[in-house]
Amino acid sequence: MTDLRAPLRRTRSDRMIGGVVSGLAKYFGLDVTLARVLYVAVSLFSAAFPGILVYVLFWILMPEEEATDPRVVST
Repeated sequence: MTDLRAPLRRTRSDRMIGGVVSGLAKYFGLDVTLARVLYVAVSLFSAAFPGILVYVLFWILMPEEEATDPRVVST
């Protein structure tokens, strides 16, 4: 069985901060709002899940999706 999912990327269009959670939601086929709520809830209620540190690591390690609009400038 082959996996035809797109590669894991940070999104450019549906981002709040760095596009990490929206990229994860897109990759796993989840609603972006639901993914954000779950991420914050798990971060707040679990001492073993340092949400900010994990977010920053994903922000650094996850590549950003390719620009589809030539007017979009990479930051």
